[in-house]
Amino acid sequence: MLLQVLGTAAGGGIPQWNCACPGCSGARAHPERRRRHASLAVRAQEGRWYLVNATPDIGDQIEAHPALHPGPGPRHTPIAGVVLTDAELDHTLGIARLREADRLEIHATEPVRRALDERLRLGAILGPYTDLTWRDLPCHGARPLHGDPDDPPDHGLRISAVPVSTKRPRYAVDAPEDDAWVVALRLYDQATGRVALYAPAVAAWSDALHRAAAEADCVIVDGTFWDEEEPRRTGISSRTATGMGHLPIDGPGGTAGILATLSARCLYTHLNNTNPLVDPAAAQHKRLARLGLEVADDEMVIEL
Repeated sequence: MLLQVLGTAAGGGIPQWNCACPGCSGARAHPERRRRHASLAVRAQEGRWYLVNATPDIGDQIEAHPALHPGPGPRHTPIAGVVLTDAELDHTLGIARLREADRLEIHATEPVRRALDERLRLGAILGPYTDLTWRDLPCHGARPLHGDPDDPPDHGLRISAVPVSTKRPRYAVDAPEDDAWVVALRLYDQATGRVALYAPAVAAWSDALHRAAAEADCVIVDGTFWDEEEPRRTGISSRTATGMGHLPIDGPGGTAGILATLSARCLYTHLNNTNPLVDPAAAQHKRLARLGLEVADDEMVIEL
């Protein structure tokens, strides 16, 4: 299994266009600190990749990685489709950028598909441009991620979702509650038996999520805020980190203490611009290193 980290920032990216916080100002002064919106590319087969979430940065993210470039034909692309972990705008706006494709395959849970199709009218808008195919992202069982029905069932990757939150995007706040609004993505390589878990937004650490993390060889998890009071302390919100739908890294109930008990390689992604971890010199990096934890970087490659 090969994972290409395309971005590691929360909504707005780093720097955010209308923000002059220390994190954004630091990224403007030091371009190496810039982070694109959180996303992965997963190699399902040689020359066949799926994007995990489609961000506003999707064009630059594709261009930054030669394995995702088109060819050898003038309109042949190795990108086979998109897998969504939620319906938030920062994880779905990039779908419209893929409208030039002959066909576009999107894996999503039922509430996410409904939100994009009925609230954002994605199918109606993209229909005149491309053949849009929805595929269920199962919360029970798993499905192949290869896109080729002729492949044997025991070949390649299998994907499944682990529900982590009922949080709905603002444009669908009145939609029915559902455990599958926000999920972690479990990727299982049938050839090697290796498992990766990608959870860029985690509101609570459930038993199901813990079981999935304990079985994984690599866990990439929500690192939006360093501590519970960060949003209020920095003035970006009147709510706490968990009130905004993100478990903090540090402090009581924080994910650092949980991840430190796992045998998997554990990395943080989806960093907000207020998070001190956006500064490579921040002391918080050393605290995580002592626990055996890492912060994912844009363009990082993880092979399992």
